[in-house]
Amino acid sequence: MVSWLTIPPKSHFSLANIPFGIITANGSTTKVPAIAIGDYALDLSAFAREQGFSQLPAIQPHLNVFNQTTLNDFAALGRPIHRQVREYLQAVFKVDTPYAALLRDNESLRSTALVPLSNATNHLPMQIGDYTDFYAGLNHAYNVGVLFRGPDNALQPNYTHLPVGYHGRASSVVPSGTPIVRPSGQILANPAATPKIPHFSPCKKLDIELELAAFVSTPNKLGQPVSIDEAEDHIFGLVLMNDWSARDIQAWEYVPLGPFNSKNFGTTITPWVVLIDALEPFRAEGLKPGTRDSLLPYLREKRADNSYNIKLEVDLKHAGGDAPTRISTTNATNLLFSFTQMVAHHTITGCNLRPGDLLGSGTISGKEPGSQGSLLEQTNGGKEPITLADGTTKRLFLEDGDEVTLRAVAGNVDGQYVGFGDCVGRIEPAVQFSFNK
Repeated sequence: MVSWLTIPPKSHFSLANIPFGIITANGSTTKVPAIAIGDYALDLSAFAREQGFSQLPAIQPHLNVFNQTTLNDFAALGRPIHRQVREYLQAVFKVDTPYAALLRDNESLRSTALVPLSNATNHLPMQIGDYTDFYAGLNHAYNVGVLFRGPDNALQPNYTHLPVGYHGRASSVVPSGTPIVRPSGQILANPAATPKIPHFSPCKKLDIELELAAFVSTPNKLGQPVSIDEAEDHIFGLVLMNDWSARDIQAWEYVPLGPFNSKNFGTTITPWVVLIDALEPFRAEGLKPGTRDSLLPYLREKRADNSYNIKLEVDLKHAGGDAPTRISTTNATNLLFSFTQMVAHHTITGCNLRPGDLLGSGTISGKEPGSQGSLLEQTNGGKEPITLADGTTKRLFLEDGDEVTLRAVAGNVDGQYVGFGDCVGRIEPAVQFSFNK
């Protein structure tokens, strides 16, 4: 694909991508839908207002979706409409297509609708009603299980039979670049002591979790499960996600109902939603729980390539540091269950998903050293520190001022990358409390 617009060859937002998001720009405080293309964002509200979609009949009855402050209404139109809009916008930016003149030759529209990304502010792309975090990273689940239960009981008996998950906190999902305040809570100073008495403290074992996440597009009715064959059409697209974790708070609270305060203080996502169709060329086989027949029928997919070849990496930079340290490199194929299976399992009870619901993959880790998606794994439970780029600074867990950057990209050809942009969060000091005695 060749564009009349200059797009850097290494850009995550090539013509092969066309991710959707929400921005404010040009001095306006009004949030508008947009796509990312190279170093620019196309304001879809301005583009639609100036008849930019005049050659796409399918979207004409629905143009008001581009006047909304979230992508929920656009997502709810369904995958066939998403596909047509994406392909149409690709044609608008391609060289020598009938639609190129709509923007290329309209200087007034270009100056209004085509905004440098450096002049745009990103916001959450969708209003998130519910957030479910799964635990489909097999290597992560095994590594953590070994740390807490030993190699003979690392995985629970249910793990290979269903996508394990829990309900997270939607209100604290934030876009990339939002600072993360160190949480405080109940922590055991001496876990080996009897009786176990907690104290109140800022988290001392603050961690990352390298994940992908899917946004739901079309809903299902309460009481009507989504079949495995239809589940993918209920997915709008994917984002990159860092589900920050307070490991010491989690260790005390998680029995018997799982994480709560240790996860509810912040979850960072990339602001651009990469549509499922953009990832289609990068389908690949993920990890398998066994044979197809070992799964219950409602989780059996027809195709083996139910994952995506998406390269993932994590950088860590300490306050005052000049260079970040690459602390992890892995791949999305390390997931045991697909997002399609997550949708099918989530709804098998009749649970109704809604546009904008967010489904996290769980931490993605490889088997090799340097491929783990959390510091808990990389430091062997906080026993073996990581040395950062300056050669002297070490980390077991995150310290105040640390900045973490996650990246994800599919493809290996310049000019054809399908990426997610940076997922960035910086750790701010904990809030100080004063208690009555």
